[in-house]
Amino acid sequence: MAETPTFGRYAEIPYDQMTPEQQEGYRSLIETRGRLPGPNKIYVHNPKLVKVMGPLGAYFRTGYSLSEREREIAVIITNAHFHSAYPTNAHERAGKAAGLPADKVEAMLEGRSTSFDDEREQVVYEMATTLINSRWVSKGLYDRAVKALGHEGITDVTCLMGFYSSVSMTLAFYDVPAGAEGLAR
Repeated sequence: MAETPTFGRYAEIPYDQMTPEQQEGYRSLIETRGRLPGPNKIYVHNPKLVKVMGPLGAYFRTGYSLSEREREIAVIITNAHFHSAYPTNAHERAGKAAGLPADKVEAMLEGRSTSFDDEREQVVYEMATTLINSRWVSKGLYDRAVKALGHEGITDVTCLMGFYSSVSMTLAFYDVPAGAEGLAR
């Protein structure tokens, strides 16, 4: 008998049916995140992956070099690129809650050009749109990014985009709709 999907096409594993390794990964995610949001519901199926993705996701919640607005610029552009409903919807709301103007959020979601008055936000926007569209990073953008963000900020943007690429692709593959809740835990 086929498993009944609970989160898009994915059938979540009830805690009491998880292997001991999966339960350990689940507990680890709860400790680092306080809950089991989005792709973590799926990642828990692969306990080795959880040991990497959980802490990486937690890193991008606190203690890194980007402001919430800067973070959401990179995340919105990345999620929109992969046409993944669940994270795109969540970060459209998060971007607006972080204070990004609605017209700029909507432009990023639609792939239209926009600009930001804040130099750092503009650099993050240019980096994200250049990288997500597989374009060459010009020397001018490189120099502006080094000046505005430093190498720590640059690597935070690029790794954040890599992390959210995996989030978006995972949730797109499992066709998780916007606002899906999955199993109550």
